[in-house]
Amino acid sequence: MVNEELKKKLHQLELDLLKPEIRASKTELTRLLATDFFEVGSSGKILYKDEEISDGGIGSVRMTMDHFVIHPLSDEIVLATYRIFNEETQQYSLRSSIWKVIDERWQMVFHQGTRVSNE
Repeated sequence: MVNEELKKKLHQLELDLLKPEIRASKTELTRLLATDFFEVGSSGKILYKDEEISDGGIGSVRMTMDHFVIHPLSDEIVLATYRIFNEETQQYSLRSSIWKVIDERWQMVFHQGTRVSNE
């Protein structure tokens, strides 16, 4: 059975990562993303935390999220899956993130985006 409180917490953290003020803050991104974080972007490019985050953050986006589900892998590791709609490109993508408790807080250790048909 899915812990609804945990689902709500991780959903909010994922939404936070879409907020312009969070995406523009190296401090906030450093807090949310694990030291060894990496992602496979929807372009297929692999990005690492130390390469991706500049002093200006990771750039602004206009995206909405739906179909958010969590899949606990252990007490301290959770896979989150959802769909994103990029309002600027009018493109959908399926997303997955792995969240892990590190230093007594949830941090994202991996993320992947895969473009999908808009049908």
